[in-house]
Amino acid sequence: MSEESKVTYHPWEKTTELEEGITLLDGADDVGISIESLCGGEGLCGTCKVIIDEGEEHLSPVTEADERVLSDSQLEDGYRLSCRCKVQNGGEIETTVPSVSQNTGGIVLTEGNEMEFELDTTVQKYPLEVDAPTLHNNVGDRERVLAALEEEYDVDADAVDHLIQSELPNTIREDEDEEAETLSFTATVYDGEEIIDVQPGIDEEMYGLAIDIGTTTVAVYLMNLRTGDIEAVSSQVNPQSKYGGDIMTRVRYTRRNENGRQEQQDAIVEGINECIEEVTREAGVENDQIYESVFVGNTAMHHLFLGYEPSYVAGSPYVPANHAPAVVKAREIGIDINDSGYLYWLPISGGWVGPDKVSVLLVSGHYKEDEMTVCIDIGTNGEISVGNEEMMWTTSAPAGPALEGAEITHGVRAQNGSIEAVEIDPDTLEPTLGIIGGEDEPNGICGSGVIDALAQMFKTGIVDQRGQFRDEYYGHERVRKNEDEEVEYVLVWDEDTSIDGDITVTQNDIREIQMAKAAIQAGALVLMEELGIDEVDRVVLAGGFGNYIDPESAMTIGLYPDVEMDKVESLGNAAGIGAQLALLNKEARQETLNIIDEVEYYEIAGTDIFRDNFMKAMYLPHQDLDIYPRVRERVEAIREFDGSVKRGN
Repeated sequence: MSEESKVTYHPWEKTTELEEGITLLDGADDVGISIESLCGGEGLCGTCKVIIDEGEEHLSPVTEADERVLSDSQLEDGYRLSCRCKVQNGGEIETTVPSVSQNTGGIVLTEGNEMEFELDTTVQKYPLEVDAPTLHNNVGDRERVLAALEEEYDVDADAVDHLIQSELPNTIREDEDEEAETLSFTATVYDGEEIIDVQPGIDEEMYGLAIDIGTTTVAVYLMNLRTGDIEAVSSQVNPQSKYGGDIMTRVRYTRRNENGRQEQQDAIVEGINECIEEVTREAGVENDQIYESVFVGNTAMHHLFLGYEPSYVAGSPYVPANHAPAVVKAREIGIDINDSGYLYWLPISGGWVGPDKVSVLLVSGHYKEDEMTVCIDIGTNGEISVGNEEMMWTTSAPAGPALEGAEITHGVRAQNGSIEAVEIDPDTLEPTLGIIGGEDEPNGICGSGVIDALAQMFKTGIVDQRGQFRDEYYGHERVRKNEDEEVEYVLVWDEDTSIDGDITVTQNDIREIQMAKAAIQAGALVLMEELGIDEVDRVVLAGGFGNYIDPESAMTIGLYPDVEMDKVESLGNAAGIGAQLALLNKEARQETLNIIDEVEYYEIAGTDIFRDNFMKAMYLPHQDLDIYPRVRERVEAIREFDGSVKRGN
């Protein structure tokens, strides 16, 4: 039997004993430490790097993955990929998880535009008083309750949940003595058809949840179904992130691991239940008082939550398991609300255009308006719609996580200490930075900062339209070649950071951003071509990330079509707001079905038209500058397109 190794993780000072062959990444998970691993532990992304302080001799040797992902200086300083570093030979090991590798959560947008609506919920409560049974009136309890509902409230329910039925005789008599001539209780009815709860006496309390499962984050809203108010909100990093930072990595995990689908379902259910525990504690609400949860998320999140096989939607012809709304009992999935309550997923439009995009369309309403609009829900899976009341098309584009800071050399989530805004002086090339939390020493750069950085580098001429560093800037101290002979721009010098080394933007980082933005831009251009239009009237951005990016920077790199800046609107977390609407208003829920019928889904994956547009969209902002006249005008105000800066302007 192999000897176990004693491993201590700093800065938490948590110690565990691991058997030979266990990775430091898995060992951290065992003691409740979450290390970032966007590639799902495949040794590809480098986000799980740790520092070995002591006990290197008790670990497996440096692997090819370590050498490929980590720099020579990092290897010399004791850095290893925790997903590839296995314990062996027994002994004591001390390791530090640097802040850049700590998956401690981030800033999640849980506010959106306020919307007026009529409170008309699927869940309703009905106080009832019925005659107590006698020898001459011995109708069954179930039939007695259903008849009272129809007689008193014209509610023609015909079903009683099995758990409620099993205790119904006791429940309706709980507050009455044996001599009582009447029985008083409250029936909770779902969608006018099924009794999902019965309580003694009068009970008016009823709550619901609106839940937005994003690839990166999860947001849970506790809603009062009597008032429509938000009682509490909780959010966290999607716990499925440990299986991969993007959709396709998680789908591949389900294929390669026998229990992969179950593992990911268990992870997201556990994460949601943690959020539910937080909101119920904050609001002083019992779990049994929550009768419904309305869910939104992309198609992959939908399938992985429900336990559906996701692989067929991941490959041509990209067919989801179902388009219709999914409705299941909470107890079937294990969500901690009333066991007889329901989980309701909004419908899927097609392919990767899932309930979250349907929810965004519900909130934006631009499919019913005259203005020609492009609406983009920016995330690892960019979902795009273009059109107006006459015709609208929607599609999805595989943007990947680069725009959110992942797969970037010094990319981090939006958290305290991360660079969120960048401005570069065109004369000196010196950057001015905005850092979340007002920190003095940044720990990396998040998505909005990445977009700012590239836009500023393009405007000042540091990089050309192809996204390549210009030779004439190599002599500047901030533009250099690193130890891997890759050109990079230095945002922050080593002594001014909270990490070990400079914070830079490399040529490869720029390529990652270009590919991500090109996917979204190409998706929009394909839909515009299909509609026969050259320009749009306005741009609508949805999602937490879309709320934080600078609109001018996003347009400068070509993330969306060229429009007047006052025609760019941010909806905030529109998917979450749409889930709330569908929870609180039956007509809004029905409208999501109309959206599926009215908005045409267009699959761009693997098509020649998408490939052609993608290659042109790799340029900044596009190969054809004539379709970005406003961007060209702003850039020319600073420099000529040969890269020379207009000094003194």
